[in-house]
Amino acid sequence: MTDTARTARAGVPERPTLDGIEETWARRWQEDGTYAFDRSKERSDVYAIDTPPPTVSGELHMGHVFSYTHTDTVARFQRMRGRTVFYPMGWDDNGLPTERRVQNVYGVRPDPALPYDPGWRPPTPPVSEAARKDPATISRRNFIELCEVLTAEDEKVFEALWRRLGLSVDWSLTYTTIGRVARATSQRAFLRNLARGEAYQAEAPTLWDVGFATAVAQAELEDRERPGAYHRLRFHGPGGREVLIDTTRPELLPACVALVCHPDDERYAGLVGSVVRSPIFGVEVPVRAHPLADPAKGTGIAMVCTFGDLADVTWWRELQLDTRVVIGRDGRLLPEPPAGVPAEPYAALAGQTVNGARRTIVELLADAGDLVGEPRPITHPVKFYERGDRPLEIVSTRQWYLRNGGRDLDLREELLARGRELRWVPEHMRHRYENWVSGLTGDWLVSRQRFFGVPVPVWYRLDDAGEPDWSQPLIPDESVLPVDPSSDAPPGFEEAQRGVPGGFVGDPDVLDTWATSSLTPQIVGGWETDEDLFRRVFPMDLRPQGQEIIRTWLFDSVIRAHLEQGVLPWRDAVLSGWILDPDRKKMSKSKGNVVTPLDLLVQHGSDAVRYWAASGKPGMDLAFDPAQIKVGRRLATKLLNASKFALGLGAADALRAPATAPLDTAMLAELSGVVATATTAFDGYDHTAALIATEAFFWRFCDDYIELVKERAYGTGPGADSARAALATALSVQLRLFAPVLPFVTEEVWSWWRYGSVHRAPWPTTYEVGRAVQGPGDPELLRLAADALGQVRRAKSERKLSMKAEVPLAEALGPAALLDRLTLVADDVRAAGRIAKLDLLPDRTTELVIACAF
Repeated sequence: MTDTARTARAGVPERPTLDGIEETWARRWQEDGTYAFDRSKERSDVYAIDTPPPTVSGELHMGHVFSYTHTDTVARFQRMRGRTVFYPMGWDDNGLPTERRVQNVYGVRPDPALPYDPGWRPPTPPVSEAARKDPATISRRNFIELCEVLTAEDEKVFEALWRRLGLSVDWSLTYTTIGRVARATSQRAFLRNLARGEAYQAEAPTLWDVGFATAVAQAELEDRERPGAYHRLRFHGPGGREVLIDTTRPELLPACVALVCHPDDERYAGLVGSVVRSPIFGVEVPVRAHPLADPAKGTGIAMVCTFGDLADVTWWRELQLDTRVVIGRDGRLLPEPPAGVPAEPYAALAGQTVNGARRTIVELLADAGDLVGEPRPITHPVKFYERGDRPLEIVSTRQWYLRNGGRDLDLREELLARGRELRWVPEHMRHRYENWVSGLTGDWLVSRQRFFGVPVPVWYRLDDAGEPDWSQPLIPDESVLPVDPSSDAPPGFEEAQRGVPGGFVGDPDVLDTWATSSLTPQIVGGWETDEDLFRRVFPMDLRPQGQEIIRTWLFDSVIRAHLEQGVLPWRDAVLSGWILDPDRKKMSKSKGNVVTPLDLLVQHGSDAVRYWAASGKPGMDLAFDPAQIKVGRRLATKLLNASKFALGLGAADALRAPATAPLDTAMLAELSGVVATATTAFDGYDHTAALIATEAFFWRFCDDYIELVKERAYGTGPGADSARAALATALSVQLRLFAPVLPFVTEEVWSWWRYGSVHRAPWPTTYEVGRAVQGPGDPELLRLAADALGQVRRAKSERKLSMKAEVPLAEALGPAALLDRLTLVADDVRAAGRIAKLDLLPDRTTELVIACAF
């Protein structure tokens, strides 16, 4: 039984209030199943939303409220349009942010070498600063269990806030990106990628975050301006020629494998093909030409090291240079020099941090006379992991990759074509997608050296020497997914064979969090586990998300659906803008200008905060403005009071009766136009335009129409019946127009006089409004009457008279045709203005003038 059949009319309260309605209606919606997805409907009757799962290791802020409110207005509108809305909520709880939060909250870190301790109990938070800086070690399994406990608590807090905000999700569909279904889905997709040759393993230069001790993908990079210095080094060329190079990383000198200049640079044309000797180490390195070398940068010839930056990786790969790695995964220089580098000078650098080695090498260069001049301070962009606080290094590691068009031009063109199939709101966001896909330089690195994530579902045989055979991974059957290779044995092996020659070893890595989040349509849609559901919801209708993750979540989701299902995962993508502080700066935790929403929701009410959020269009930035929230509160309060007044006149009993009086039909004719405008706006994902049109009409309805009609509505007879009928239709329609943005107050008022939920009621149509009008409806009549009444009120105000003061005589001057139309609403103007006598004087003025005599 639906809520429509169960929920009775409550009657108009004596003192309507907004206080407490969030708790009341959130509970009722859950009890009544108001937002439950009806899986008996066919795909054409379903509207499916691929909701962004927020990272529960963080804190919800106004940016979340902003974008999730936008999505909720779409869900509510589509539900009222007769679609059954598939609107789940997910929690993104795996990956680095969760691990960092657990480490900070409990002062622990995982050590895979430690055995599982079933009796271990975490310390009671908060722990001391000393414990956070020097965390205790626990087993990998104990650490993962602790991550699961903390995320479960965080998810409860998030859900409570979302319920208070009024998100109309079906909470029975909630998923997590570390849950069993998500793990199985992610592993299944990976294994199929592997079987088709789309996933592969390679030993290659890898962007590495030393602080997190993990590989990082290209999509997770950001440039940060950092101070540095150019050091000019003297290399020794043939015939005693000195070759000067500028570098910001002299500590990588022992990793130097070549010098590179531009093919057209005449200064170095004679050197190309020869070798030079590096300072201090005396290692011979070739001089090569490559078009990426910039003749205008520094001395025009660059030192290529393995690996200093991404340009080094490109040169190393395309020029097929040697490899001399000197930086380890801990961010320190390796204890032994690479092959071909003399041990004696390298010993001064071994084991040092990057900064320490830099200071040492500069001293050695100066002592050798190969540091030319003083270092020149600069500020330059440095690559960081977007969540990290230390510059990235590039180290050589074995990792898993997924083909993404970075090295496959045919696949790149297919993914660009997918981007053109997608409907982008706003349209210009498509260019960000295309720029990202076109600029990819490598495949998607999907393995991470962490713990709380979806395990890479493969094992490796160990040879007789105990070395793994990387070329032939052992694969589980899909029927046993999810698996954890660190605790599960592969097919055909027993746990006792783990780590022994002739046995096996599990892949120690987990998948990048985006390798799972990119599959949210498949996870919630029941791919391969609930084919009946999957055919009803996939491909989905809407992907709402932030513009900053087009390159990750959106692009990665397109890749996975393209490779697995051969389609886009959804039809439309709606991108949200940024939330700005009052100084028009983007809100971010790093800037310390983030505003959390809970206090605002409690102080002003959820509808008021949603009103502020709905004031921002998709793709457009919106400044956080408490004054706008207060406007939303006033609007919700006015909706309560105006509704009480209209229902107090008997409007509830006049619903579906015809409106016959000219002023009433005029008001409804204007309302019909508002319905058309709002409907078109919502169809185009422009909730802001819908709200603007609805709100503007509502204030005219309150300030003009109600004031003009209330005297007639208090009476009896055909005129009063018409007024009450018009009030009933207008109230019913406006509640539904406001419902997507102001769900609590509209549901409260609806419950006073209608059955069921306003959010299950049909969206208003122009046909519905027109059916309530008997005879022609001229919207200009309402404006004309409002203009006349406004002039009468101004006249009273100028004389400091009460609005209830009698006007013995008023004269209406204007063009004859205008006054003829005024006669149609003259009785309402006289009653509202308390005018004893109204004389019409045609053709005395070119526009309407009301002259009052007191």
